[in-house]
Amino acid sequence: MDRTAQLTARPTERDIAYDPPPAADSPHVRAAQVLETNWTGTSTVPSRSLYPHQWSWDSAFIAIGLRHLSPLRAQTELETLLDAQWGDGRVPHIVFNPSVPLDAYFPSPDFWRSSTAGRAAGAPRTVQTSGIVQPPVHALAAWLVHRADPGLSRARGFLTRVYPRLAAWHRYLLHRRDLGGGGLASVVHPWEQGMDNSPCWDAPLARITPAPARTFRRADLDHGAAEDRPTDLDYGRYVRLATEYRDGGYADGAGDFAVEDPSFNALLIASEHALARIARELGATGTARQARAERLTAALIERMWDPAEGMFFCRDVRGGALVPERSVSGLIPLLLPGLPRDISSALVRTTTSKHFGLGDSTRLVPSYDLLGEAFDPHRYWRGPAWFNTSWLLERGLRTQGEHQRADALREAFLDIAQSSDFAEYVDPYTGEACGATGFGWTAALTLDLLHSDTEATAITEATAITGFKGGNRG
Repeated sequence: MDRTAQLTARPTERDIAYDPPPAADSPHVRAAQVLETNWTGTSTVPSRSLYPHQWSWDSAFIAIGLRHLSPLRAQTELETLLDAQWGDGRVPHIVFNPSVPLDAYFPSPDFWRSSTAGRAAGAPRTVQTSGIVQPPVHALAAWLVHRADPGLSRARGFLTRVYPRLAAWHRYLLHRRDLGGGGLASVVHPWEQGMDNSPCWDAPLARITPAPARTFRRADLDHGAAEDRPTDLDYGRYVRLATEYRDGGYADGAGDFAVEDPSFNALLIASEHALARIARELGATGTARQARAERLTAALIERMWDPAEGMFFCRDVRGGALVPERSVSGLIPLLLPGLPRDISSALVRTTTSKHFGLGDSTRLVPSYDLLGEAFDPHRYWRGPAWFNTSWLLERGLRTQGEHQRADALREAFLDIAQSSDFAEYVDPYTGEACGATGFGWTAALTLDLLHSDTEATAITEATAITGFKGGNRG
């Protein structure tokens, strides 16, 4: 039996007769149960309470974990998201579930005006979505999902279907979103970068007049503690930006907020490398995409690298300067192959420095500088440690040959994910759970890090115990 079949098949009667029964509280079983609970029939919600729809980069990370339980469901996860792609190539950051009440989440579909009535030009006709985007992890996820079961992928034509959509997505970012003229993509709203209320946005957001509080209701506070969430002032600015972008017909380049972010662009580059591999799998050379990834890496270094600080910084396109805030975003380029050795070495030193404390004061990398004036260990992206960025850094450390540090980060990730009940994010010092528990990408990336030759049996047992279904669409 090949490796993938071992992961996805149920145990035989002989296996059950001679192997000890799988433990219901094993990390594999618990993580699989989270994904099964969060499955809607066509996609996986990040959290049943706080985030009841499909989120773009969440689904990419979730597919990466799902591939170990059901490659079919992992493919379906990405296909469902890409079915909501806009005509200009953008992949929206939310695909709304029509069975969820409008007041369960804000901004709701009626805010974005993406509907079957076609009020937003280019929006899909069959589903309701938001009009902004999230980080482009999708091609990397598609490649990893394909590798989990190449036979199934080829039989279903998975890569053949998703490749043109992923190519259109990258084309949108590289052309419509090159607002700084340096070849890199800009975000036009803090939500697009994924690290919603990072201190990196404070200076660019200061130009934005907040929307009046009476014009919106924060549904997030129904399920999350106010001290863990963005402030009302920040939220008012988010609403203002989104409203103006919507009222401008989702035209790029006209707004007062445009930022080149190192993490967003590093993920775009990593996905360009993945698209080159997909192209080769489909019979093309992939050389053009490989060359593009190398050019983007050079542009990233030229526009955002600070050798004195040993990390990458956001560039405020409207203000014309780097934003001097140390964020985990500036470490994510460790992912990139071919990064100059002096830069990768400096990034590793910064990751383990007093500013981020990996292996010293913290076990997971905090989202923001431990010594920064805006640091808060519990407030969303202003200090807590997140599991998706820790997964990216674990992968980045391995890419740069830092296997011992990667092993330590992996061990900490798995320990804290389980002890926090697969929390959305945690206090970087104590590992205390913050936000939602039973969080989709935390469970999925736990499965990915648990995946190894010695643990294949345990993952198969998780499939058996939870009754994890192979993934019919609908």
